[in-house]
Amino acid sequence: MIDAHHHIWRQTDLPWLLGPERPRIFGPYAAIKRDYPVEEYCADIKGTGIKKSVYVQANWAPNWFRDEIAWVQSVADGIGWPHAIVGFLDFTKGDVAPVLESLRDYSLLRGFRQQFHWHENPLYRFAPDRRQLAAPRVAENIGKLAGHGFTFDLQVFSGQMADAATLADACPDVTFVLQHAGMLEDQSQAGWKAWRAAMTDLAKRKNVVTKLSAFGTFIHRNDPDFIADIVKETVSIFGADRCMFGSNFPIEKLWTNYPDLIGTFKKATANLTKKQRVQIFNDTAARVYRVE
Repeated sequence: MIDAHHHIWRQTDLPWLLGPERPRIFGPYAAIKRDYPVEEYCADIKGTGIKKSVYVQANWAPNWFRDEIAWVQSVADGIGWPHAIVGFLDFTKGDVAPVLESLRDYSLLRGFRQQFHWHENPLYRFAPDRRQLAAPRVAENIGKLAGHGFTFDLQVFSGQMADAATLADACPDVTFVLQHAGMLEDQSQAGWKAWRAAMTDLAKRKNVVTKLSAFGTFIHRNDPDFIADIVKETVSIFGADRCMFGSNFPIEKLWTNYPDLIGTFKKATANLTKKQRVQIFNDTAARVYRVE
């Protein structure tokens, strides 16, 4: 099995961990305001069946994007974990082509994430503008990933998915990985309806896959019923061959442990076929991120 979304970090490299604790989308975070090395991650997953993993950028200072990739590559070279890297790159400025060329020597680099999610609630907001991802330069730069076989991890709310669909159409040769199944934050009937409609439209783009991950972000707990509902809906929209499991550790460690988390996801997928479960827990991530 593959964990398609986790982090390791040194707190000295993460501006958002330093200084007084501030409100965050996932609530109080004092428990993870410290180093989270790969050795601890490997201890967390022990006995769960996870054999490989994908590291996703952890918001180092933007100008340290190369340092983050280099550090994670060095950790993997020394310890053997993780098995693929999703780094950060600012696609809103300049021409990324020379930078992409300069990063080719990092053998585990598979793609990039820039968090474009924006919300009316300031606590849920990361991008400065809800339509930042609709800028022509963003599409132009992301389109250049195709020539290197790099993916783009797409993090947006349902209200931004129309722009996300336009972006996916503009970059047909780039695989987009929708983070956290579209970050369903509004669990009212209207919220589910809006999310479902936006996901259905985005899923029409065959170059978009999605992660089943971080479902505790807005509720701050490992909720079996909620996870079962969102897994069922997402798999019905995208198909199991375009869904992949991710732990979002150590964030989810704020309210659960790894065995309980993956146990909840296994229970949520128990009614699927064996082939579908293998796709969700292994094959989709292995294909998209080229995990060998």
